[in-house]
Amino acid sequence: MNGKYIMAIDGGTQSTKVLIFDFQGNVVSKGTKVLRPTEAPRVGYVEHPDDDLWDSLKSASREAMAGFSGKPEEIVGVGLCTIRCCRVFLKADGSLAYPAIDWMDPRAYGPFVYPVEDIAYATTTTGYTTHRLTGRFKDTIANCTFRQWPTDMERWCWSSDDKAFEAFNTRRELMMEAHMPGDILGYVTEAAARETGIPAGIPVVATANDKAVEGLGAGLAQSGNTGLVSLGTYITSMVCGEGYREPTENFWTNFASVPGKYLYESFGIRRGMWTVSWWKNLLGEEAANKAAARGISPEEYLNELAAEVPAGSDGLLTVMEWLSTKDKAYKKGIMLGFDVRHGAAHIYRSILEGIAMTMRNRFEAMCAELSVKPDKIIVSGGGSNGDLFMQIFADVFGVPAVRNEMNGAAGLGAAICAAVATGVYPSFEAAARGMVRIRDTFTPNMENHALYTRINDGIYRDITNYTDEILKKTYHIFNGGEDLVAR
Repeated sequence: MNGKYIMAIDGGTQSTKVLIFDFQGNVVSKGTKVLRPTEAPRVGYVEHPDDDLWDSLKSASREAMAGFSGKPEEIVGVGLCTIRCCRVFLKADGSLAYPAIDWMDPRAYGPFVYPVEDIAYATTTTGYTTHRLTGRFKDTIANCTFRQWPTDMERWCWSSDDKAFEAFNTRRELMMEAHMPGDILGYVTEAAARETGIPAGIPVVATANDKAVEGLGAGLAQSGNTGLVSLGTYITSMVCGEGYREPTENFWTNFASVPGKYLYESFGIRRGMWTVSWWKNLLGEEAANKAAARGISPEEYLNELAAEVPAGSDGLLTVMEWLSTKDKAYKKGIMLGFDVRHGAAHIYRSILEGIAMTMRNRFEAMCAELSVKPDKIIVSGGGSNGDLFMQIFADVFGVPAVRNEMNGAAGLGAAICAAVATGVYPSFEAAARGMVRIRDTFTPNMENHALYTRINDGIYRDITNYTDEILKKTYHIFNGGEDLVAR
């Protein structure tokens, strides 16, 4: 093979990243473009403005290519991973018929609501981006789960039952041609190459939904009896599965990024790491200036301060519900237990502890239903850069917490798919072994674990049973809604 490099597109909720890897999984160049703020033309709607998903990809890819010291012809392919659970409506020529509907928008779920008449395709962000890059109307089936699309989860294809399409208020002709992870969807066109800087003619490879791709890039399938906690705007946890499971109570079955395999995914935290950023931004210039004076980032500065706060944050508890679901619109984030000891560092640590305890409860509920007991967890995503957060996860879960060299696992997972499709590696397993490496492991402090268990089992696990009744009353007062308390 004449090539030496693989490109990966990792499109998330807050930014688009384009990375170039060598065949051993090392990043040799990257570009990042922060997405514009989402728009809300009506209460509850969440839309990406204009053509921001494509525009951000163009900027990030040009930055990655500008920093790339190799030869463009040595890039063998590009793995495509973009944000899941969105809906995109296209015209017949593949252009946007309406702004991309984000996963936080209730219109992204259940029966289709068509915002305009001139619609030829209903697709995901991967289907849309595939067309922009290749001119083909193709998508990965693994980004089209049964919760949003008329999909046959056992056969990995569109449902053969017309009633499934009727239930979603859609038609077969609106669906793109479905492909498996690792399939070549098409090749970068000359027009796309001019806009993005990505070499024309290289194959664009299907992956899956972004959480599944992250699982692949984190080495979840190669790590034995292990769970994964994915830190992002949406935080969730996963374990590997062999078959489709339905019905379930504490998890749902997701397509893996390996054909025929599945992930079991717990319920998660909406606007999870967003809440960490929210608090950092509220501190504003004061924290930024103090961090700059010490030559460190604001995140590092806050981590240093929070590391001095004892486990349990001196009794300050944070309930991680900054974004409610449609069926429980009254839900709100809560900080409970303030006294004169508490400052900015306590709040920061309490948010981290709230994330870890919430995910422990949801992870354990899933594992109990599956009758599995993982002996370690992998933590991936940008939040895993912080040693304090990693130690909190180990202490709360009571098992070792592992961090990989490449914590942007979705990008690496996309590269693994491209490596298999282009013959760099003979299988997904071989590619993961060759490209995923552990960076370090955090061993739990069992004294802290005992304290967190007392807090969690005695208070935190059931705290919303008490606070929900208050929130229902405040929702009625401040949102002008129906009287939820009477229900």
